[in-house]
Amino acid sequence: MSTETRASALDAAPPQGYGAVFRVREFRAVFAAHLLSLLGVIVSEIALTVLVYELTNSPLLSALTFALGMLPYLIGGTLFAGVADRYPARRVLVVCDLVCAACVAVMIVPGTPVAALLALRVLIAAIAPVFTGTRMAALTDILGEGDLFVLGRSLLRIVSQSAQLAGFGVGGILLAVVSPRGAITITLGTFLASAALLRFGTKARPARTRGSATLLRESLSGARLVFADRRMRAQILLFWIPAMFVVAPEALAAPYAAHIGAGPAALGLMMCAMPVGHIAAELWVGTRLSGRTRSRIVYPVAAVGLLPYLGYAMAPGLGLTLLLLVLAGAGGAYVLGLDQWFVATVPEELRGRAMTLMTAGLMTVQGAGMALAGLAAEFWPVHQVVTGAGVLGTALSVLLVWEARRAGAEPPVHT
Repeated sequence: MSTETRASALDAAPPQGYGAVFRVREFRAVFAAHLLSLLGVIVSEIALTVLVYELTNSPLLSALTFALGMLPYLIGGTLFAGVADRYPARRVLVVCDLVCAACVAVMIVPGTPVAALLALRVLIAAIAPVFTGTRMAALTDILGEGDLFVLGRSLLRIVSQSAQLAGFGVGGILLAVVSPRGAITITLGTFLASAALLRFGTKARPARTRGSATLLRESLSGARLVFADRRMRAQILLFWIPAMFVVAPEALAAPYAAHIGAGPAALGLMMCAMPVGHIAAELWVGTRLSGRTRSRIVYPVAAVGLLPYLGYAMAPGLGLTLLLLVLAGAGGAYVLGLDQWFVATVPEELRGRAMTLMTAGLMTVQGAGMALAGLAAEFWPVHQVVTGAGVLGTALSVLLVWEARRAGAEPPVHT
């Protein structure tokens, strides 16, 4: 199917609602596997951080354990992206889950050195973008390239946001009942269950390409092809640039709560506000808007989504801060339309690599954004740093929207 025909089908389709996605049997298996593996990752992150601290009594190593969950994304997503197109998707997904399960199995062995625990943490994190990109590409096989794909992708994203809210609470409760290694043992079961659901709940499909080059060369060539194409480059940057700046208040939530004299409960509300705004907006856009309308709001919402951060210039109290964070979270709803564009533009033989790269880059720029916000807060007050993130992020987003328009990033609509 040509890019124009796919774009027309995506944009012109009426809204179907999330219920239509759950009527697809294979998606139900993917959804359940996603929920299990995601909770497993979050709980294992918390438990492993506590375990490393118990073994070393080092706050630095404990914090490093958590940070290592984001750092290898760029490496794994760039060097191993070719796996997503070179091998059958179901096989890649199942093997990724089994490798993660094997890593967790070693973690729970008493006497495993701290260095080995950290290395295993890095390996799991390096696998994550390959798994996520392969699954995203596989959704086009399961749900097609139309509205169902956009809604299915949206549901997985909503679950990810919700799991972050619930996962830390579940992890805390587990650690109050069992040891850190006991909590990690539970995640071993979630990875194995996810592998079983994907193996027996989805169909075997052939690989997208039969590459003759080495895996590394094929992965790097995929990145070059994505960034050499002006339209794909503009689209992928529309995913990345706003995301880099939107994380600033989350990274600085603790010092800002201290600045306004708020307690731990208020800090928890501040951490939840942005995901709540994003989930609510994404559900509304996915349910109420057609594919054409989702496409139309991409540019304006991407351009203004960071403007709520300008309210931090007044050093607002808790109530207004929560409102600003909810509004900033709601600004992320433009990605549903952007998902439409991306799947309509990327050639099928490049889809796995492109989506793996997009996922890896997204996590990397968010980690970089958090680090840069923390660094800036060493020199300027927190509310000024968040305001600056809003100003700079909006300026770059507007420039990016201008470039995306010139590049024709929005696929043409043919009625």
